[in-house]
Amino acid sequence: MVNKRIFIVLVIILIGLFTQIVPKVSAFDSSNEKIIIFWGQGCPHCAKVEGFIQKNKLDRILQIERKEIYFNQKNREEFNKVCEEHSIPLMERGVPMALINGKCIIGDQAIIEALKEKASQERVSLQQENRKQSGIQKLTLPLVIGAAAVDAINPCAFAVLIILLTTILLASQDKRRVLLAGLAFTLSIYISYFLMGLGIYKTLSSVQFSNWFMKFIGVLALIIGSLNIKDYFWYGKGFLMEVPLNWRPKLRTLIQSVTSPAGAFFIGFLVSLFLLPCTSGPYIVILGMLSQKETFYSALGLLLLYNFIFVLPMILITLGVYKGLDLQKTEEIRQKKIKLLHLIAGVIMIAMGFVIFLGFV
Repeated sequence: MVNKRIFIVLVIILIGLFTQIVPKVSAFDSSNEKIIIFWGQGCPHCAKVEGFIQKNKLDRILQIERKEIYFNQKNREEFNKVCEEHSIPLMERGVPMALINGKCIIGDQAIIEALKEKASQERVSLQQENRKQSGIQKLTLPLVIGAAAVDAINPCAFAVLIILLTTILLASQDKRRVLLAGLAFTLSIYISYFLMGLGIYKTLSSVQFSNWFMKFIGVLALIIGSLNIKDYFWYGKGFLMEVPLNWRPKLRTLIQSVTSPAGAFFIGFLVSLFLLPCTSGPYIVILGMLSQKETFYSALGLLLLYNFIFVLPMILITLGVYKGLDLQKTEEIRQKKIKLLHLIAGVIMIAMGFVIFLGFV
C-alpha cells in the first residue's frame, strides 16, 4: 500500500508539472528583427548614421536594410507609405528615418541612440544564447552517459546474453568458443544499434522541429522512467519494460539455435529487433536531443560512446564466464535484482526528463 501511494504521488507531481509550465519565448528570436533605414544620397545626417553603424560594426549583430529614397521611386513610395501608417505629417517627414521595433525614428541623433540601445539588447541576447549553448555542451555528455547506463543495466540484454552463453557452453564445453561467441554477439549488437541510431538521427536532424519537440522528448523520458518505476512496485502488471512475454519463446528458440561464434554474430542482428521494445526508449530520447542540439560529427562521437556503454556489461559478463563465472548464479542474481534495475533505470530517466523538459538543454 505504501509503495502504491508513493507511485500515485509521483504521477500527481508529474501531471502538475506539465500543467504549470508554459513555453518560454527566446529573447534572441524576438529582438533580432530587421531594421530599415531610409536615407538620401548626399544627406550629411544620413552619412553620420551610416558612419556610426560602420564604426561600431553593427551589421554583424543587427539586421539592417538601407533604402535610398532620393533616386529610387519604389523606396520613396514605401517611405511615404510608412510615414502615413505612423501618422507622420508631410512637413515632418525627412531622412534619415529608421523603422526599429515597429517605431519610426527621425533624425541622426535619435536614430544613433536607438541603435545603441538595440545593439546593447542584442549583445545581451547573444551572451545569453552563448551561455545556454555552453550549458547544453556541459549537460549533453552526462545525459548521454546516463541514458546509456539505463540501457546497459536493462535486464533484457543480460537475459539474452546469458541464454546464448549457456547454450554454447553446454554444447561445446569450450570456454574459448564461449568467449568468441559472446564477443561476436556483442559486436553485432553494437553495430546494429549504432547503425539504427545513426539512421534515426539523420532522419530527425533533417526536419526543423519547434521548441515543443524537446518538450515532447522530455515527456517521453518521464513516461519511460515512470513505467520502469512501475515495474519496481508492480512487476509484470500492465505494460512491462522488457521483451513482451509472447515474444520470449521465439527469442529463446532463436538464441538456442546458435552453436558457433559466426552464428552468434549473425543472430545478434536479429536479436536486436527483439530487444527494441525494452531498450529503445532511452536511445530514442537521446537521439531526439542530439538531432536538435548537436552537429553530425559531434553526434557521431556521442553515439559511438553511447553504444559502447550499452554493450559494456555484455563484454564484462562474457569475460567473466571465460574466467570461470557461474552462469546459473549470474542468472539467479539477475532475477533477484531485476526490480531494482528497473527502479534505477526509472530514476535516471525521470531525472533526464526533467532536465530536458525544463529546457536545461
